[in-house]
Amino acid sequence: MRVPLSWLREYVDLPPTETGRDVQAKLVAVGLEVETVEQIGAGLKGPLVVGKVLTIEELEGFKKPIRFCTVDVGSANGTGEPQEIVCGARNFAVGDKVVVVLPGAVLPGDFAIAARKTYGRTSHGMICSTDELGMGDDGTHGIIVLPPEHEAGTDAIELLQLVDEVLDIAVTPDRGYCLSMRGVARETAIAYGLPLRDPALLDVPAPNAYGYPVKVSDPIGCDRFTARTVVGLQPEARSPIWMQRRLQKAGMRPISLAVDVTNYVMLELGQPLHAYDGTRIDGPIGVRRAEQGEKLTTLDGTVRVLDAADLVITDNRGPIGLAGVMGGANTEIADASEDARTTEVVIEAAHFDAISIARTARRHKLASEASKRFERGVDPQAAAAAAQRTVDLLVLLAGGTAEAGVTEVTAPSGPRTITMAADHPDKVAGVAYGREIVVRRLQEVGCDVYGQDELLVTAPSWRPDLNEPNDLAEEVIRLEGYENLPSTLPTPPSGRGLTDRQRLHRRVGRALAGAGYVEALNYPFTGEAVLDQLGLDADDARRRTVRLVNPISDEEPSLRTTLLPGLLGALRRNDGRGSHDLALFETGLVFRPTGQETKPVRLPVDRRPSDEEIASLNAALPRQPRHAAVVLAGAREQAGWWGKGRPADWADSVEAARTIAREAGVDLTVRADQHAPWHPGRCAALYVTVNGEETLFGHAGELHPRVIKELHLPERTCAMEVELDVLEQAVDGALQAPRISTFPVATQDVALVVGQDVPAADVEQALRAGAGELLESLRLFDVFTGEQIGEGRKSLAYALRFRAADRTLTVDEASAARDAAVALAAERTGAVLRGA
Repeated sequence: MRVPLSWLREYVDLPPTETGRDVQAKLVAVGLEVETVEQIGAGLKGPLVVGKVLTIEELEGFKKPIRFCTVDVGSANGTGEPQEIVCGARNFAVGDKVVVVLPGAVLPGDFAIAARKTYGRTSHGMICSTDELGMGDDGTHGIIVLPPEHEAGTDAIELLQLVDEVLDIAVTPDRGYCLSMRGVARETAIAYGLPLRDPALLDVPAPNAYGYPVKVSDPIGCDRFTARTVVGLQPEARSPIWMQRRLQKAGMRPISLAVDVTNYVMLELGQPLHAYDGTRIDGPIGVRRAEQGEKLTTLDGTVRVLDAADLVITDNRGPIGLAGVMGGANTEIADASEDARTTEVVIEAAHFDAISIARTARRHKLASEASKRFERGVDPQAAAAAAQRTVDLLVLLAGGTAEAGVTEVTAPSGPRTITMAADHPDKVAGVAYGREIVVRRLQEVGCDVYGQDELLVTAPSWRPDLNEPNDLAEEVIRLEGYENLPSTLPTPPSGRGLTDRQRLHRRVGRALAGAGYVEALNYPFTGEAVLDQLGLDADDARRRTVRLVNPISDEEPSLRTTLLPGLLGALRRNDGRGSHDLALFETGLVFRPTGQETKPVRLPVDRRPSDEEIASLNAALPRQPRHAAVVLAGAREQAGWWGKGRPADWADSVEAARTIAREAGVDLTVRADQHAPWHPGRCAALYVTVNGEETLFGHAGELHPRVIKELHLPERTCAMEVELDVLEQAVDGALQAPRISTFPVATQDVALVVGQDVPAADVEQALRAGAGELLESLRLFDVFTGEQIGEGRKSLAYALRFRAADRTLTVDEASAARDAAVALAAERTGAVLRGA
């Protein structure tokens, strides 16, 4: 919400010396998020005046049309003589009143104006457009043409209100009333302790039987509908400069008088309005739910297929507007330049259900100024006042006549009352405010308060967010100042630091970063579409998701069950922006529902929840294991003078898993597997030993070509994902630093021939078990297949390093350990020594 300070002063008598920065500090203190204060007209220096175009001479011989003009600027130039100006714009004529900047002036952007020779003539100044004055878009994209009543020589800086300050406020969803000058003025008045001139306090005539006929078929979707009619409008009437400037400063473009008035009143009071051309409405106005498949052409020219849940405004022909979102093109107010000009206007001021409007706006991807306000909550009591304010402005500015008929259709409703203990805010904040302060603060926000120890509070109609005692407590606390709340930090027992789990997670992150991976933090949301693209089976556990009630995006309405979609999305974006050699990692929670979750309870805020309440809340949560994942694409080792480099492949993703396992001091077993979304021939299952049993830790390898194509990833993209909770279970005691022996190592190489289907991991396990305690390390350094080995066979060559901690090994000892290893491998896997 953009709030011009000059407009705000109309409702609150701020001290003359108060600047936008001062008001920003006050509003921030009461809980409004004022992001910036824009200095409009900063650096602007006159003379900038109204001028009357006397003559226009078309200059020939140039690539673009150029005009040499003489302009009457009164006595502003010190001589009273016409000012000679060269201008290339075409949207003004002789006799028009324009804005002229004279030599010596400075325009926004430190643009100094001086007489200069151009196109063969000397231009003494410039005829200005809105862009050159920093006024914003007025729809003309040309020279400012002023109404004829302004005298030549009048100061245009004051006339056009070119110097001002605008507060840009980020309004949170629960503070919808601040999407209006009325709401922001109320907060400003409270912050300064000044009275408020409420613009909604108008004399409104009572509804009668002569108003425009309206039938509301869905009182839940529309609980209030006010209609007023104004006739005899002057089609040529334009919005006054003061109204256009206020709209521009608030971020809206002036369009036509009738539309500008409805937008102005919406900004002023927060009540969205719609003006229909009365001659284009066929019969009574209706409010109902749309029929499935019904069509409506909205004001933006788009034909929209309606859903049965959409609320629509109708006449005898069908829908003429999408209620609370956007009007229809068939009843649009005609522009003043059109032949069929609008002279009769029917004004709609209604109150619609917030949830219904929000869903319609999202369903049609049509966010409007009206829907933004309705979905955050609009004051239902302001509809009649907003309609009256619109009527008054149209009568005043367009010479119209207000018809006596007043239509107001309302559904029965009562005030919202809340019972709250007078000391409830004290308990929430831990501050003794006392009853007097609590009552005064609640009355300042518009509540009616009765009672002593037990308060009966009636919330104002413009605050739909006040529904329970905690909401009222928050109002008291924010107005008394969050900065005044005491800060008490808990004192932890001495000698305690990070838990073993926290240390492990941090070591894993540091190890991956040290291995060349860059951490990418992604949103924890996912959708069915990406799970389909990953090729997950229908019964895959990763398809059982926790769906959010109010997701940020309809395309990602669920919590993630795997880290890969977010990482692969980050890899795709970076690759598309020219970074082709990528290695990314992420550690974070995934959410795996078990189906045993219970309905959560609402925890209290005025006391510590009991152990039973906390246990009940935990029982409602899905399982949330912490995962680590990496993705790779492009070159893993760069080419240069030192060598050719090499591309990333499946082995690098497996090595990332080994890096993680080493940080926990755990041995990793790698086996071939088939698991989506990996390539069936280049997928490794990763195992660790937990309580003596081999337990699946994760998967790594190259992604399936179909997945790479669906997700638009680089060729041969690789990935790894593991569950750190399983790794934590595999840790056996404190991590032991390796011992460095002073005795020499004995190296023995063996080449074993096994069947093609025998996993190398099984051979390695057998060798380790057979070699005994003297084995320091074992490494597979070669795999060979060929005619020499035989069909269906492969040769696995291992380097075995033996070392004793207390002596130098003899050749016989090393050979005996090697033979024992080979013997056990032969027994378990059928391996034979190559060449034997």
